[in-house]
Amino acid sequence: MSNAPIDLTGKVAVVTGSGRGLGLAYATALAKAGAAVVVNDLDEAVAEQAAKTITEAGGRAVAEAVAVGTTEAAERLVNRAVEAFGRLDILVTNAGILRDKVLWKMTDEDFDAVIGVHLKGTFTLARAAAVRLREQGEGGSLILVGSPAGQRGNFGQTNYAAAKAGIAAMTRTWSMELGRAGITVNAIVPVAATAMTETIPAFAPYIEALGRGESFPDFLRKGEGFGTPEDCAALIPFLASDAARDVTGQCIGIGGDKLALWSHPQEASVAYADGGWTPDGIAATWHTSVGREPQSVGIPAPKFPEA
Repeated sequence: MSNAPIDLTGKVAVVTGSGRGLGLAYATALAKAGAAVVVNDLDEAVAEQAAKTITEAGGRAVAEAVAVGTTEAAERLVNRAVEAFGRLDILVTNAGILRDKVLWKMTDEDFDAVIGVHLKGTFTLARAAAVRLREQGEGGSLILVGSPAGQRGNFGQTNYAAAKAGIAAMTRTWSMELGRAGITVNAIVPVAATAMTETIPAFAPYIEALGRGESFPDFLRKGEGFGTPEDCAALIPFLASDAARDVTGQCIGIGGDKLALWSHPQEASVAYADGGWTPDGIAATWHTSVGREPQSVGIPAPKFPEA
């Protein structure tokens, strides 16, 4: 095991939704490791400011303001990397939106908007990147952004959970398809203090305290795996580096002091019936065979110390 620092000098990355929050932390971490970065945001001023912040700190970055989701946007971002820095090596698909509502109140527009940005956006970007990386013939890294909601479901997030579950499935599929070309494909499952998590009442006071310069307590950083965007960003340079050339097809959680490998779905229990199953046969044995220990759903509620 090498103790040499991660060095991405000469590598070029595209990070979507990187004008602020987690995306900016990812782009900054890549730049600090030596990579040149295309910063992307829907707001041109935000993207330009993020790129300026990176370059003023000694990194290399350019901005490209475009809404992800379409083939045209994906190709524009890949082309920007090639035009500015001569190549592409790393793609981080961070851009996303939320339109949370329960099933019976969710509109077609709510559903399509989230699926369009998260799921189709990841697909179009990965496809454009894969074409370029295969042409270059030197491998590369696709780092897709998942969520605990995609792993376990989450109340009020039909669209978001479905998109993130799809991203996990695409990660496994693309790792097989692109392996021969030396391209790794992994999904990260970050948990951090963001504008979104600040809206969760249980976390709000701790995030407000963080803004005042206070640190998160251990029960959050370790017990909940909840920290800052910078905590999550540590995983990105690793997955983009030679140290992770044998890491592919994985969903990896990170947050606070916690690093975790998520399991892939697999059969939890099985039962057999000679000649096949009938409805009555399933009913008679369900609760004493495969249904004896049903799988749980939803993101576990945070456990806070008693006052």
